[in-house]
Amino acid sequence: MPDAIMKQVVTVVSPHLAENVLAALRRAPLEGLSVMEVKGYGRQKSYLDQYQDTEYSEAFVPKVEITLWVDDLRLEEVLDKIVAVTRTGRIGDGKILVMPVASFI
Repeated sequence: MPDAIMKQVVTVVSPHLAENVLAALRRAPLEGLSVMEVKGYGRQKSYLDQYQDTEYSEAFVPKVEITLWVDDLRLEEVLDKIVAVTRTGRIGDGKILVMPVASFI
């Protein structure tokens, strides 16, 4: 599809939402998809964890990054599916970044 206009969509969500996103995208018209475990830092800041009866703060919050490539004509459909399963209105819902793709071979 060298002539098609493509977009790269990077979605960063909480680990408990990742399976919901992947299920929503199961039949979506995608060219490709990858999933990675990542750690992030933003408005959510850090969180407290406990290890051997001692409370400590983690500097980074565990997240899942889902990167996908989609035809420009189907972009809104795919974004709607992602937002439908991830938006709670609270801090930590995640981020969605949309970038143009110069070429796709």
